[in-house]
Amino acid sequence: MKCLLVNPFYPISETPSPPLGLAYLAAAMENAGATVKILDYVVYPYSRNALEDAVKEFSPDMVGVTCVTMTYENAATIVRDTRQIGDILTVMGGPHVSMCPEETMAALPELDIVAIGEGDDTIVRLATEVQGERRWSQVPGIVYRDGDDIIATPFTAYSVDVRALPMPSRHLLPLGRYKALNMPVSITTSRGCPFKCIFCVGRKMVGAKVRYRDPVKVVDELETLKQMNFGQVNIADDLFTSNRRHCMGVCDEMLKRNLSLKWSSFARVDLVTPEILKKMKEAGCTAVSFGVETANPDMLKTIKKGITIEQVLAAITACMDAGIYPHVSFILGLPGETMETLEETQAFGERLKAMGASYGFHLLAPFPGTEIRERAEALGIRILSNHWPDYHANKAIVETPGADSITLDRIAGQWNDDFDIFLGEIKEKMDAGTAAPEEAWQLISLENTVINYDLMMKTVLEDLGAWAISKVDATPQQLLADLAERVYAYTDYPADRVLETLTWTLTTGSLTCTIEDGNVRWQWNDHL
Repeated sequence: MKCLLVNPFYPISETPSPPLGLAYLAAAMENAGATVKILDYVVYPYSRNALEDAVKEFSPDMVGVTCVTMTYENAATIVRDTRQIGDILTVMGGPHVSMCPEETMAALPELDIVAIGEGDDTIVRLATEVQGERRWSQVPGIVYRDGDDIIATPFTAYSVDVRALPMPSRHLLPLGRYKALNMPVSITTSRGCPFKCIFCVGRKMVGAKVRYRDPVKVVDELETLKQMNFGQVNIADDLFTSNRRHCMGVCDEMLKRNLSLKWSSFARVDLVTPEILKKMKEAGCTAVSFGVETANPDMLKTIKKGITIEQVLAAITACMDAGIYPHVSFILGLPGETMETLEETQAFGERLKAMGASYGFHLLAPFPGTEIRERAEALGIRILSNHWPDYHANKAIVETPGADSITLDRIAGQWNDDFDIFLGEIKEKMDAGTAAPEEAWQLISLENTVINYDLMMKTVLEDLGAWAISKVDATPQQLLADLAERVYAYTDYPADRVLETLTWTLTTGSLTCTIEDGNVRWQWNDHL
């Protein structure tokens, strides 16, 4: 049994990380005896020809494509192209199609099956049926096509035993490319969320009951990530700090092994304490992100966030006291939004910034399956777009009676403009030689990301990274300089700046050079 898993394209501005969900699916299938390949079109350019080449080389029995709402159209293109390439079973999973499976099947006739919710067990059952009689009715938690009929099987909710999960198959992911882009690598220590925020699909995807992994296995996995030497490891749990015993257990295991790993996490402001944050700091935590959403107490109640402004202030103070950097995110355009509430949130963001936190804005995206979408009219939300690629939370696709889309876009745009001004100020300091090292690295790191991303998505190394060399004893430094001269025109930067980026990338292990028979070849070291 061969299974091809595909991650569709989404832009680098979304700060992607190696697709952990696909790595877990791959691990489940490999444990069941399947051969798995992952194609990641976030860090590879997509084309039908590229997909066809991969399909013909691998000859999969099944192609599985994941998607969130903003990537659905790209995922659908992959499904359509797959069907044109050959008669291969096509499966889609992920939050978007899990929330509207029948609609997806009706709109995409090339799709055979939608896997709902957590797919770890489902995909193994599907693989078994692919090799057998294809009795899809025996596989729980799917929607499948039977002639002209679309049929749903009973959904066994959130049955995956997270304590029995295998180590995710990261060896199948192009980790070197993410590392070259300064992107974080993620890990989860639990699944589930008991909270009922009306804008989120997380609870429906992974259940209300939080299921915790064994801290020993968690830190085993962290040890493997440390060996890869990523710049940032992110614990991506919805609620890493929700269970004191679990959180402390993971931190204590890190300290017991003297892991010395820098990491970040997400948390709720009502689920952190000075004691927990102190322990997290000791274990290597450098930053915590909080979703606060709005500074208006009435709006917090409307969206069922379950927090107070006093708890936000207490959490930020506790982070600063512990030496952990706090980041706060807000959502603009929530029910009840007005010019006054927007000003209230902006002022509160500045207050938190004065305390030592950073903050940023997203724009409300009413995803399928969320209460905010299902009750939009009653909540006073006008949805302006059902074009799924617009659902990236950086463009106003809703408005309220008190806050139109132009206003929402202007505020979010001003925040982005302020960040660009901040970067410009760093550049001026660098030119004057007065920038602090951590300031300079912010700009350098961003430029490295932009340069390497251009080179990846334009296949520049694949096209120009090999040439004959006249001097067998050419130094690595000279060969790298020659590469920079060959490729810089495909970026917006001069050759000397591209050389700096390539030199840094080489030190991360994300770039390799081989010399054979008088020829040099530079390549991305995809799998580290």
